[in-house]
Amino acid sequence: MTAFDRLQRTHWAGQAEAYERCFVPLCAHPAAAMLDAARVRAGTRVLDVGTGPGTAAGLACARGARVVAVDAEFSMLRLARRRVPQAELCHAVLPDLPFPDDHFDAVVANFVLNHVGDPAVSVAELRRIVRPGGRIAATVWPSPRPPLQRLWEQVFDAAGARRPADEPAVPPERDFAHTVEGFGGLLRAASLTDVHCETVAWVHQTDPEDWWYGTASGIGRLGRLMAAQPPGVVEQIRQHYDRLSAVHLTDGGFLALPTAALLASGRAP
Repeated sequence: MTAFDRLQRTHWAGQAEAYERCFVPLCAHPAAAMLDAARVRAGTRVLDVGTGPGTAAGLACARGARVVAVDAEFSMLRLARRRVPQAELCHAVLPDLPFPDDHFDAVVANFVLNHVGDPAVSVAELRRIVRPGGRIAATVWPSPRPPLQRLWEQVFDAAGARRPADEPAVPPERDFAHTVEGFGGLLRAASLTDVHCETVAWVHQTDPEDWWYGTASGIGRLGRLMAAQPPGVVEQIRQHYDRLSAVHLTDGGFLALPTAALLASGRAP
C-alpha cells in the first residue's frame, strides 16, 4: 500500500452519508453506459469494484445480472447494503481482490482508478479475475478538469486558499494521462484487446447547497483542501463560492455546469 493509498483509506472513512448527498447523482451519470460497455445483461456474473453506495451494482441487478460488489470503505458498504440488498457485498481493497482467476464475466469500476496508488497494478488485478472473452469497463475524471470541477479551483484561487505542499500523490511513474489516449493505453498495457475509450459529457444540475456541502464536509481532494484552511479563509471561500456559482444558476435555482468523464473498456483475450 502506497502513501496515496493510505491517504485514501483515511480520507474516505465514514464519509458515505456526505457522499450520498452531493456526489451520488454526479457519479451515477455514466454508470449505465459503463455497464453497456462491459456487456452486462441478464445472467452476467459481474463484479462492481469500489461500489460506493451501490449505484452501478443496483443498475446491474435491475438488468438481471448476478452481482458481487466490493468496497474498501465500511460506511459505503453499509449504505450499499441498504440500497442494493439483492447484491452480494463484501469488503475488499484494490489491488488485492479475494476472487480466483477468470471468475467473472465482467468487471466494472466507476470512478475508482482515480483513488489507487498504482493504477496499472489495479487494472492488472481486474484483468486477472475476468474470464477470457469477458470485459472490463471503468470511468475516471478527465484532465484538464471540466467546468463543474474547475468552479472550485476558481473559488479557492479567489479566496487565496493555501495548497498543502506535502500531500501524498500518485508517483508520476505510476500514474497515467487522464485523457482518451492515456486511459485507453492503461487498459492496453494490461493486455486487454478491443479497447475503446471515449469522453462522456453532460450538464450536471445540483442544489448549490449540496455542492457546497460535499466540499465543506471534506469529500475528495478539494474537501481536504477546504479542511486545511483556517476559519477566516473558509468564510472567504463561502463568499466567493456564492458569487461565482450565482452566474451558473438556472431559473429554478439549481447550479448547472458542464462536466465529463472518461469511459474505457476492453476484452480479456
